[in-house]
Amino acid sequence: MPVSGTPDDLDDPDDLDDPDDLDDPDDPDGPDGPDVGRADPDIAEAIAGELSLMDPAVRVSRTLAAELLDPEFVEVGASGRRWTYEEMLAELPEMAGSGAERSPYTPTAFAGTLLAPGLVHLTYETLHDGHRARRSSLWRRDPAAPAGSGLRMYYHQGTPVPGSDDQP
Repeated sequence: MPVSGTPDDLDDPDDLDDPDDLDDPDDPDGPDGPDVGRADPDIAEAIAGELSLMDPAVRVSRTLAAELLDPEFVEVGASGRRWTYEEMLAELPEMAGSGAERSPYTPTAFAGTLLAPGLVHLTYETLHDGHRARRSSLWRRDPAAPAGSGLRMYYHQGTPVPGSDDQP
């Protein structure tokens, strides 16, 4: 049975700077629902990776981004464009949210499901320059990778949210 959760404490952007807060039993906000970090360490690892990929310093570094993207990575962008691993690594430094002078993404409403050992599905929303998007990603651990290898983003899709859409 899949393990899932939605950490309410991730709805506060101030809590997003430290993914270890997912596992903090003494968090003063206290979880109102299941805490993803306690639900499964793979889910917490996937959220930490997702947050890292939104970090402007990671986005401009091909080396850092490559550590988080699976070699078989594919993204379907909001425009419908299909991005491969190499295309994303080449373009990421110039994309929105990259570099210190550009505004970062603000993520909210993370939900994670452990589909199988080493395979996590995340959903969340982002706000960037006044535009909301619903996002979905798959993170996997390559069984052929050396022991101790982390999860890497295998698939990502972002869908723009119309301004009048107030659905949860």
